Amino acid sequence: MAAKRKIEVFSAGCAICHEAIEVIRRAACPSCEVIVHDMRDVEVAKRAKGLGIRSVPAAVIDGKLAECCAGRGIDEAILRAAGLGRPA
Repeated sequence: MAAKRKIEVFSAGCAICHEAIEVIRRAACPSCEVIVHDMRDVEVAKRAKGLGIRSVPAAVIDGKLAECCAGRGIDEAILRAAGLGRPA
């Protein structure tokens, strides 16, 4: 029996997340096991943080955060440079 490739999708249940899940499911092969995790679950969110996930949707393939999902998320310095925390 062939080994399964484990594809984990971390989602918050929004429309963009649902679209990403469908893209991944369509692209998955018969030996891919697609698992969707709900980030609204505290334990899932803790695991996601440990994997380096900073925004959703995000995909982890065989335990490694996919390159397209790395390095995103809120950056306070960039937000402040754009005007956050200063009157208009």
